[in-house]
Amino acid sequence: MTLEDQTDGPLLTSPLHARHEALGAKFAEFGGWSMPLEYAGAGVVKEHTAVREAVGVFDVSHLGKATVTGPGAAEFVNSCLTNDLGRIEVGQAQYTLCCDDETGGVVDDLIVYLRADDDVLLVPNAANTAEVVRRLAAAAPEGIEVTDRHRDLVVLAVQGPRSDEVLTALGLPVDHDYMAFSTGTRDGHEVTVCRTGYTGERGYELVAPNAAAESLWDALLAAGEEHGMLACGLGARDTLRTEMGYPLHGQDISMDITPVEARLGWAVGWSKPSFWGREVLTRQRADGPQRVLRGIVATGRGIPRPHMRVMLTADVPVGEVTSGTFSPTLRKGVGLALVAATVAADAEVSVDVRGRREVFALTKPPFVDPSVREA
Repeated sequence: MTLEDQTDGPLLTSPLHARHEALGAKFAEFGGWSMPLEYAGAGVVKEHTAVREAVGVFDVSHLGKATVTGPGAAEFVNSCLTNDLGRIEVGQAQYTLCCDDETGGVVDDLIVYLRADDDVLLVPNAANTAEVVRRLAAAAPEGIEVTDRHRDLVVLAVQGPRSDEVLTALGLPVDHDYMAFSTGTRDGHEVTVCRTGYTGERGYELVAPNAAAESLWDALLAAGEEHGMLACGLGARDTLRTEMGYPLHGQDISMDITPVEARLGWAVGWSKPSFWGREVLTRQRADGPQRVLRGIVATGRGIPRPHMRVMLTADVPVGEVTSGTFSPTLRKGVGLALVAATVAADAEVSVDVRGRREVFALTKPPFVDPSVREA
């Protein structure tokens, strides 16, 4: 299973690697990191279900971390990335894209934490952190510093309808709005708690120094025991995000797939005077893309997988699956596919599933009802 671009060289490990080994984790490579795929005694489906029905905790420390600091830091970031930081206030986070200025392709998608006008935290994907930092550092004016903190901070995602109870037991803040963050303290370490996640459920992502990793992990599991918490691997993270139709870089968005094609125009500040890729993306938006990302749901037993051909009829290929999985919630195959824009948004298509023609309906994600925004 490829959840992120693969990277050559020795694999990096989370500061919680020993904890995962003790829990019987099965490891896989994600963006150059060795991270838990699933845990012994549970597995992807049980972990997935725990998040939908109770609560799960993910170690996602492979995600990148970088800071942009100095006078005008937020304004500088806003001139580079697609979304408009003017839409949010200090103490809020925002989903955005780093695009190539010449092609409009997506270098990475990331979360921006607006900590102050002169202090911005970025959380990109593991495999793309160095490139995002490189591009920002190359463009930064004098007085603005871009710092790669990929190896300094742990990121834990507590996701599910009982996530508030778990964090409350640890004395961490839980009373903020979706895509907002607050700061708490645990064992003398500052912990940033943001109401974000990649599962579609109510939940939080905790960012803390590596020194806090083991005690924070242990405390979460202890507090979560009475709430049905499971440690969850990145296999469940992938099935959860696919049920929501959330894009994965390297599959659903990439240097070859633009935000317009991926139907991510809501994450672009079109009225901003500048951001990387603005000219080409504005032109593509006006002209209309030749292909678009659509949701697909099986009408039978077919399970879609990346790179499977999508056909309108037996002889007319119209696209390709970019992400696909078996949905533990719906008990059927769901996924995302990049298809010709001329195909009706609710058309029936067939997918070549290992030589069999399986019927799928095009639809608009999410495939399950989200609770991420619920108060």
